Amino acid sequence: MKTKIGLLGMALAGAVVLGLGSSSAIASDPVGVYAFVDKVVLEPSDGQPERIQVWGGFALAEGRGDTYTAAKRGYMYFAIKAGEEEVARKEWNDLKSLAGGEQFVAFGVRWKSKGTIRDASAKPEKPDVYPIGLGVTKIKKHDYAPIKDLAELKKKSADKPAKTASAK
Repeated sequence: MKTKIGLLGMALAGAVVLGLGSSSAIASDPVGVYAFVDKVVLEPSDGQPERIQVWGGFALAEGRGDTYTAAKRGYMYFAIKAGEEEVARKEWNDLKSLAGGEQFVAFGVRWKSKGTIRDASAKPEKPDVYPIGLGVTKIKKHDYAPIKDLAELKKKSADKPAKTASAK
């Protein structure tokens, strides 16, 4: 991936994995959004985009700890926060490179706004601010609850027959 997790991110992730050095501590997942990406639309163009539509399935962090919303299909619509253009565009390119594949990803952080999952029929307006966090991370293990939920959602979507236009 082009976007790298910085030293602070690695330290935070290490603290989460190690339970902050205490065997009785409960690990807290810092990820804001887990997703699979079907397609990405960059606006107004691919060159220097200002907004992004990320289509697919999403599970958003809730509160503290490791709780996530039920996986839901739709799209998330984001705009770049001033001063974060370079990082956001790198992450958006990463998301675009993964679109249509089988890869699950994580982005954003739990303690910031994560954005809104919009219904596929909703008009793209009033974008949320893109949540810069620990970078776009590929998820390798699929035994974590929000990833299992996303995998089930993706499977259900794949099992549905393709919609075809009716002849008039």
